[in-house]
Amino acid sequence: FVSETVAALCLSAGYRAAGDRIWQGLTLLFALVPCVLVQLSLVFIHRDVSRDRPLVLLLHLLQLG
Repeated sequence: FVSETVAALCLSAGYRAAGDRIWQGLTLLFALVPCVLVQLSLVFIHRDVSRDRPLVLLLHLLQLG
């Protein structure tokens, strides 16, 4: 996951150097949105672990996979 994000950021830097702002923006969008979604999922997982709800925890883990 980290290497995919780094590759997307390097590609975005390449688009910026080439002056292609649309592709740079789309690349950043598709690189950063999954990072935010994973962080939100981890927040929900932490909340479900503290409440001891194994079914919901399993659903969150399957969603991350």
